[in-house]
Parts: sequence; C-alpha cells; structure tokens
Amino acid sequence: MICLGIEGTAEKTGVGIVDDKGNIIFQAGKQLFPEEGGIHPRIAAEHHAKWIPKLISKVINESSINYDDIDLVSFSQGPGLGPALRIVATSARSLALTLNKPIIGVNHCIAHIEIGKLNTGALNPVSLYVSGGNSQVIAFESGRYRIFGETLDIAIGNCFDQFGRNTGLGHPGGPIIEKLSQKGSYIDLPYTVKGMDFSFSGLLSAALREFKKGTPIEDICYSIQETAFAMLVEVTERALSHTQKDEVMVCGGVSANKRLRKMLNIMSKEHGAKFYVPKMKFCGDNGAMIAWLGILMNKYYGSFNLNDTNIIQKFRTDEVDIPWITNENNHLNLNDGLIAKGAESNIINSKYLDFDCVIKDRVSKNYRIPKIDEKIRKTRTKIESKLLSDVKKVGVITPVLYDINLKDKQISMEKIKGKIVKDIINKEMAFDIGEQIAKFHNNNIIHGDITTSNILLNEEEDIVFIDFGLGRYSDLLEDKAVDLLVLKKSLQSINYNVAVELFNEVLRGYNNSKIVEKINEIESRGRYTH
Repeated sequence: MICLGIEGTAEKTGVGIVDDKGNIIFQAGKQLFPEEGGIHPRIAAEHHAKWIPKLISKVINESSINYDDIDLVSFSQGPGLGPALRIVATSARSLALTLNKPIIGVNHCIAHIEIGKLNTGALNPVSLYVSGGNSQVIAFESGRYRIFGETLDIAIGNCFDQFGRNTGLGHPGGPIIEKLSQKGSYIDLPYTVKGMDFSFSGLLSAALREFKKGTPIEDICYSIQETAFAMLVEVTERALSHTQKDEVMVCGGVSANKRLRKMLNIMSKEHGAKFYVPKMKFCGDNGAMIAWLGILMNKYYGSFNLNDTNIIQKFRTDEVDIPWITNENNHLNLNDGLIAKGAESNIINSKYLDFDCVIKDRVSKNYRIPKIDEKIRKTRTKIESKLLSDVKKVGVITPVLYDINLKDKQISMEKIKGKIVKDIINKEMAFDIGEQIAKFHNNNIIHGDITTSNILLNEEEDIVFIDFGLGRYSDLLEDKAVDLLVLKKSLQSINYNVAVELFNEVLRGYNNSKIVEKINEIESRGRYTH
C-alpha cells in the first residue's frame, strides 16, 4: 500500500509518500516565515492553500510514483490552527475524490512519535514532544499513548518565539537563543515544575524583565534555555522512572536544539535507557509522518467516510487507541542496597540507631548546570523535611523523619513496610486517598507528585504518603487541582479502563465541588493545541 500524507497544522506545509513497508518514497515541504509577529491562523491557511497543490505535484513528479499508484490519502485532522486544518482537510478530500481513493485523518502528535520510531528503530519509548505549539511527555500504556506531563500554559517553542519577537531577535526564536546562549552566563530565573507538568509563562515574563533591565542578552538566552530544558528533562525522567521503560526519544521541531539532546542523552544513560533522535527532516512537521500514521491507522481501522473527515482542533494524543503496539519494554537495574532510582533521588536501605530506615539521596543531575542543580536540590530537601512534619499535624501519615543532611542533600526517614498502592488500589482505597489528600489541601499543603507509586499501604493497612520532594505551600485552588490531576494521570497509566471510576472515588472522598469544577476547567484548556 502507498499513502500520500498532507500536513499543515501550523506554519509548515508538508506532503509525503510512504509505503506499508515503512519506506519514505518522497517528501517535500514549505515553511511560512511571518514578516512580523507570530503565526496568524488566516495567513497560515493561505500559505497551505498556495503550497499544497504545488507540493503534491512536486512529490509525484520527482518520485517514481504516479497518481494511480496512490492507495490512500491521509491528512492531519488535529490538533492545530482551525483555518489551517480546514485547508488541509479540504485539500485531502479533493485529492481523494479526484483519484477515487480512500481517505483517513490522523492525530498530528502521534504522527510525530510514529515517524520517529520508524526512523530510529525505537520500539516503545518515553517521548518528549516539543514544538512551537506542543510540549508533552508521552508514553504508551494500556492501549493508548498517555500524556504523563505537559505544559500548563504555553509550549516551549512558543516561549522561545515570544522571547525572540519581544526582544527583536526575530522569529523563530529557538535557533537564535541556542546560538547566543553559547556566550552567556547563568542568571536566576523561575523553575516551575508541578508534579508531572511544567509552566513556561513565568519563565518568559522573568526573562523579558531581565531584558528591560539591560541584562546581557547572551546571559538571558543561556539561562532561559538551561532552565526550560532542565524542567523538560526532569519531567521526562519522572515519566521514565514511573513507567520503567528502557527507551527515550525526543521529537518535534525543538528537538533540533543540541543542548536539549545532550541533556536528554545524559539523563537516559544515568537510567540505563537508550536515547533516540530522529533525523531532522522527520523532527519538524512533515508529510511523511502523516502518511505513515495513515497506513498504520488504515490497517487496523480502515478508511473514513467523508462525513468523518471533519477537523478536530483540540485532538488529544490520548484519545486514540493504538493496537499496533504490543511490546512492553521494562528495565530495572538496581545496585545492592538501592531500593529505587527515581527522577528526584535514589532511595537506599540503611540503619538509623537500631531502626530500619531509608535514605533519600538527592543525587546531582549531570544534565543540569551546577547552579540550577544546587538550588533545586537544596531547596527541595529543606521544604520536604518541613512538609513531612506539617502533614503529620493534620492527621495524614508520612514516614518519621530521622535526620537531614543539607550538605549532601539527604534525608533519613522511617522505612515503611507495606505495599505500593499502584499494585493494589481499589475503589474503597481510592475514596480513602481522596479524604487524606483533602486534609493536607485544606491546610494549603501541596504534595506536588501524587502518583500511585508515592502512596503506600502499611502493614496496619493505613494510607501513607511519601515523597514530598516537589511539595510546597499554596492556597490556590489551581495548585490543588493540578495536584489531583497528577494522580489522575498516574491512575490512567495503571489501567485506563478503571481509571475514571477510581478517580471519581478519589473526588468523592475529597468532597469539594469547587475542585471538580477547577479540574474540568484545566482539562478543557487548549494548551495542547497550536
């Protein structure tokens, strides 16, 4: 089977031809470079309308394929800019009708992952998808690609582009920032990781304030890049630790950045995972990725009726069943005495006086520059120690704190004997967990990383919360809702079919209608679109 794919979710127009053996027969593209400002949806649509017919002719004329050889037409159904998507869908329908060939719409984000896997040979990686419109940490679990982490506001590419436009560096901002950063020194900028999610708006605002103050542009570029990438790699590491996969892949246009690649490679090696980067022609938006996913989707689902080819502007990555992945790669290589190697720290068996204990060792992360690494490790060690005590005061069980070593960023605490909730959770337990979370939320304590791996059931069958390493104090309903959404994503990675039911029990135990409204509001935001 031979498929022609059409891409045009934002500023890049692409057409590609791929066969069902995974051979990229030909692809061509044309990028829109705005004269000023960002990408305007209408102008992007006009760009696609002009170039799609030309690119279709180009790939046919310059390849060994005739129009009659095409068996399937696929197109980006979403997510993306509405006007741009409509031009792509209309073009695909016209071509399919003209050739009397079947048509299929595909998810743009999934297409990035699948073409990356095809090009690199990766089988089942944790993927960091970073572009102008998307920033997501994605991994396959329970039949679908799950979003383990994502931006709470703007995408990393958008952050860099806005900085470039507002400082006169130009568009796109990423390549210019990368070049200038090589001559810069570090200045302190906000580092915002909330559980498995991250935020770039505060980082952007702070960087622009530094520019207005007259801080050297090279220093700002170095610092915004190092800070943003450290956040992205940390959340990728957190997903890798949670899923126990043995592959990491980066995809999307921002993956062109050499510094980001280096940081991800360092992190992957520290976890014994293989790191993959597709060729650059497959990292940015391209037609080949749409054609390849069209072939995969058609094999299992068949083609669409024309009535099913409407665009889906807010097309979530986790809305598509993925029947073509059957393997589950895992790895767990632990040294003697090492209980777990997490994203935050190593957990080591030890003794404190006559008590069994564990040492939480916040090891240095070699992918972070020393100034960011030292700040994060020291701050989190201090606040976690205080949170462990304050949570107890509101009636929630946490490990007993034995000792703090700020120099080495270590905490010695009680070893909890019991089971990880991830392996045993049921509806009754989910309700109890909701009640316990409400207790510390009502006292403005945010856990920061409520996953089913960070909740234990001890030998007395009490719920025990561990790992407050990302915790903080906040009275904001938004922060409490994000805290709960981390748990929801964690439940989905265990068993998607029962995740909704279990999370509803958590919310029933939490017993606060305002938090439910806020969660729905956050989930309905269009932060995952272009």
